[in-house]
Amino acid sequence: MEDDTRSGWLGVVMVEELVVAAVAAGSVCALYVASAARVVKQYERGVVLRLGRLRDEIRPPGFTMIVPGVDRLRKVNMQIVTMPVPAQEGITRDNVTVRVDAVVYFKVVDPAEAVIQVEDYRFAVSQMAQTSLRSIIGKSDLDDLLSNREKLNQGLELMLDSPAIGWGVHIDRVEIKDVSLPETMKRSMSRQAEAERERRARVINADAELLASKKLAEAAATMSEQPSALQLRLLQTIVAVAAEKNSTLVLPFPVELLRFLERSAQQGPPAPAAPPAPQPAPPPPEPVPPAPESVPLDPSPTPDAALPPGFPQSVRADGETPGTGGPPEPGSGGIPPGPV
Repeated sequence: MEDDTRSGWLGVVMVEELVVAAVAAGSVCALYVASAARVVKQYERGVVLRLGRLRDEIRPPGFTMIVPGVDRLRKVNMQIVTMPVPAQEGITRDNVTVRVDAVVYFKVVDPAEAVIQVEDYRFAVSQMAQTSLRSIIGKSDLDDLLSNREKLNQGLELMLDSPAIGWGVHIDRVEIKDVSLPETMKRSMSRQAEAERERRARVINADAELLASKKLAEAAATMSEQPSALQLRLLQTIVAVAAEKNSTLVLPFPVELLRFLERSAQQGPPAPAAPPAPQPAPPPPEPVPPAPESVPLDPSPTPDAALPPGFPQSVRADGETPGTGGPPEPGSGGIPPGPV
């Protein structure tokens, strides 16, 4: 009896030990599977490094297994990455200080190269984009940065794609987002744009005036051939003014009537001739001073018979008449007045 009991207890103990061993083995297997199992998402690819060496096989999306402690799996995102480039400040070719920021779209095309060739491909692409953006700023003019961005975007894409293709990265697109200008430059550009708009407005206004003058000249020529057309135009103008319900009505005076009156005035009787203007009186002649009275004296005595009648019969050489004691008075029967 005792032997049967001992054998029964031994069987139970062995079964329990077997169950414990099985459970332990199952736990170990479960832990191994849990540590070796990996799940690669649809937009990822797995790169396996076994003891530091790259495995040729790239793990596709789904469930995959690796050797725990031996293999190392790195997942690489194959989606397009949108990376903003911080604003870079630089001086353009025409010496204008600007700040330009951009955005880069890229994706990984070779997961193994992206893991092996570069330490961090995202950081590498970011630094290369900033350097290329500063280089583009220095090679471009301000007008190109503002209006010719497509060409600059293509140049940036080529500058980034050349080294990135060796990292297993493809630059899909590069876009310049914003160009920040100094306030003084903004005001100068605003004044330039305003002046350009004003110039265009003046040119358009001048063209309109020229075209209107030509049309008005043609209309005037047509109205001169048909005088009734001017009357119809006058009536249309009156109707247009009266349609606004104004209290004051302005009637234009026809120019043809003025011309008719002018022609009538020219064909009338001639106007009487104007009397001649009075001539100014000549100035009175200046009085001539009388010449000094003088009698020519002859040193030789002249006989009385030789003197003309009316003269005294005896005149001395000094001009005195005998018996008077002085020179003869003019008009007194002596020497006549005035010069002789």
